[in-house]
Amino acid sequence: MKKPYSTPDLNREAKLKAFDRLLTIMDELRENCPWDKKQTLESLRHLTIEETYELSDAILEGDLPEVKKELGDLMLHNVFYARIASEQKQFDVADVLNAICDKLVERHPHIYSDVIAEDDEAVKRNWEKIKLKTGNKSVLGGVPKSLPALVKAIRIQDKARGVGFDWEKKEHVWMKVEEEMQEFKEEMNTTTNEGIDKEKAMAEFGDLLFSLVNYARFIDIDPEEALERTNKKFIKRFQYLETESAKDGKKMGEMTLAEMDEYWNRAKSL
Repeated sequence: MKKPYSTPDLNREAKLKAFDRLLTIMDELRENCPWDKKQTLESLRHLTIEETYELSDAILEGDLPEVKKELGDLMLHNVFYARIASEQKQFDVADVLNAICDKLVERHPHIYSDVIAEDDEAVKRNWEKIKLKTGNKSVLGGVPKSLPALVKAIRIQDKARGVGFDWEKKEHVWMKVEEEMQEFKEEMNTTTNEGIDKEKAMAEFGDLLFSLVNYARFIDIDPEEALERTNKKFIKRFQYLETESAKDGKKMGEMTLAEMDEYWNRAKSL
């Protein structure tokens, strides 16, 4: 059954007041600002995606002041969407908040009912079962089609795991990685007069990536974060190469690979 809320929020009144202030400002902007008055759900969509990625960058950088700023931007977007929908007589921000509250209560029967869940994996399994009971035709139906492919692979695997469709041991997953690597190598070694079969090679490469994502999940590594960290590391080293070679009077595009490697290796030691 529901456990009593044991930690009083001494700042609750200030939080409610701040949210009310945001709602008031949103109303004023929507009615008086030429730019805000023109916005639609569709026109805001790409801006919301951009704000989400900016929040992601701030989190990866560990920049908490920037995280606060980006959370504010996303909060504004949520309120903006609800305000537009209310003008269309569809729903308002209260409907949005009540809907998510109802959803949270429904999806946490181990808190608000008598279901037992001893760990987070049990919670995930319960979530997927509840989704299927409440109208989802497929466990994978809730994975957004427009997610970037790497993130989508993670979500697909998480959801399949939630209903028990998963490998038992990480060693088995690694065997699958090696199997997919071998199949990719074999495809790359198969050549015709026209070269490799790009479609087949792409399919095998996709299988290899999917299996690596699976293994990362088993060893508790977020592959999206791991790849982004590598991206940032590459950018930092490449920009070092650019700036330091310029100080020596050299130009990118005119140096040999060996010359560039000298700067690259220096960057690696920093």
